[in-house]
Amino acid sequence: MTRTGAYGQRLGQFLHLEQAPPSLMTRSLRSVELAVTETRNDDPVPDLSGSLASEDAFLVSLKLRDYPDCELWERGKCVMKADVRAGATYLYDLKRDPRYVINKPFHSLFFYLPRSALDGIAEQSGAPRVGELDCRLGIGHDDGVIRHVGASLLEGLRRPDETNQLFIDHMMLAVTAHVAQAYGGLQRVSEPARGGLASWQAKRACERLESDLGGKLSLQQIAAEFDLSVSHFSRAFRTSTGLPPHQWLLRQRVKAAKQLMTVRDLPLSEIAISAGFANQSHFTRVFTAAVGVSPAAWRREAYGAPESET
Repeated sequence: MTRTGAYGQRLGQFLHLEQAPPSLMTRSLRSVELAVTETRNDDPVPDLSGSLASEDAFLVSLKLRDYPDCELWERGKCVMKADVRAGATYLYDLKRDPRYVINKPFHSLFFYLPRSALDGIAEQSGAPRVGELDCRLGIGHDDGVIRHVGASLLEGLRRPDETNQLFIDHMMLAVTAHVAQAYGGLQRVSEPARGGLASWQAKRACERLESDLGGKLSLQQIAAEFDLSVSHFSRAFRTSTGLPPHQWLLRQRVKAAKQLMTVRDLPLSEIAISAGFANQSHFTRVFTAAVGVSPAAWRREAYGAPESET
């Protein structure tokens, strides 16, 4: 499938990167592409950035490195110069052909958010559609939510094989809702508090997640089985189980791994794959964070596994 959004390879070309930068993508809102891309160049060749095709979409950028005296362009003209601050969030309207002069090292995260995704958030919230976002050129926002989500997604970008689709869906849904409210003035319509899933729905949802420990199923696929929006399903699932879907799935992986470790001769590397982890190191990190000890240490204590096992 051809991808035309301003992320991944296309964003890399815009910034004159030699290789396609890492990106993660989801289609959790109306089957619209939402994506996050990490861009970095420590030794760029001075040049004006490329031009992205005009579209009704936005880039929300978390800057990870200071970029002083940045020359900013819109609609083919130099508009201003501004100091870009690490840790700040900047918004760009792709209808205005945003560009800048690349003449210093840079490091940023870019969230690609089409207008239709913002419309989807408004529809699911029962609110009027979002108008224009606050895309004032050169204005950085002190946004703790974007910094927190960005830090979480950086880990996923650097270890894509260990990042399950439910986590990407959850994070990008959270970013889209936050941007709509913080920079688009989205006002949720007051409504009665929604409860959790019906017992049969919760049971079926858990069975679907547990059948795919590798995490390839998307929130959209599961929510569609109950004719629910992604945001409604996520809220209801958390109410019913106490955890969002991606965290519930991680807990099930750990549970499955513990069961497999009762088989004394089964190597941890095989257990890792069978329980839905990308590899043994991924298994060790997640298990240790959840249980407090490594899989090998837990197995030795519980079942007397050999000391040589790692």
